[in-house]
Amino acid sequence: FVENFTDSLVRLQLEYVDLFAIHGINDRERLGWSLKPKGCLEEAHKLKEKGYIRHIGFSTHGPTDVILEAVRSGGFDYVNLHWYYIFQKNLPAIEEATRRDMGVFIISPSDKGGMLYNPSRKLLDLCRPLHPMVFNDLFCLSRPEIHTISIGAARPGDFDLHLEALELLDRADEILPPIRDRLRSALEEAVGADFAYRFEEGLPTWEKTPGRINIPVILWLLKLAKAYDMIEYGKMRYGLLGKGESWFPGENAAEVDRIDLSQALSASPFADRIPRLLKEAHELLYEEKNGEGDET
Repeated sequence: FVENFTDSLVRLQLEYVDLFAIHGINDRERLGWSLKPKGCLEEAHKLKEKGYIRHIGFSTHGPTDVILEAVRSGGFDYVNLHWYYIFQKNLPAIEEATRRDMGVFIISPSDKGGMLYNPSRKLLDLCRPLHPMVFNDLFCLSRPEIHTISIGAARPGDFDLHLEALELLDRADEILPPIRDRLRSALEEAVGADFAYRFEEGLPTWEKTPGRINIPVILWLLKLAKAYDMIEYGKMRYGLLGKGESWFPGENAAEVDRIDLSQALSASPFADRIPRLLKEAHELLYEEKNGEGDET
């Protein structure tokens, strides 16, 4: 690790790097690798002490409890994580990072945040007068805890909508509420208010579910498809199940008719509906050749 790092500095003709991140602390095992004595974080701090690194952070696609544990370890200066309109579960980690004066960087709000460069017609209508990408940028950047978002620009024109968001940032408190209200109403109309906000209640994690089916993620994708016609996004994400390893863990619902989920669903208020919804999600979102590509 140290030899590779110093070799990279030589090749880059740099004396130090401002930001160094341990990539992919996605589960407790990888967190342990980072925090253990003589682990990645300890070695990174040695490099920092020598002046080769200014700030040490980590990136994560992991569950909120793992992110919180990493943040509370006290060893990091910043965190790269997922948080955007359609996925707000990591807010406690963002708030904890802020209390510790850590930088907060949002990963892939335009792609993993909904493939917003190719939004559905319904999502375009719900977000008017803004483009969904502009809305999502404003949603993220209007939070004072968030310092940076990635945009994935491939050509100069890809900056245009993001620059539009920056021009509107001072008016975010005025512009965002009506759009959020429409999005919330569409969600409640599509799946019911109770299910919309309580669908994960009582559900086991994918590790503790028969067949390792990631029920919360599948229901979330189905919810987005029904509320906002985000079917292509759902196909892209659903196709990673069974292939995404720690980046997008768990299995899809292909075997739901052959698996007894009664015990796993016993604490869910929607236990009688979930097997049917899982089957519906698989029929809607599964594609044979889906799920290829870089999840990072």
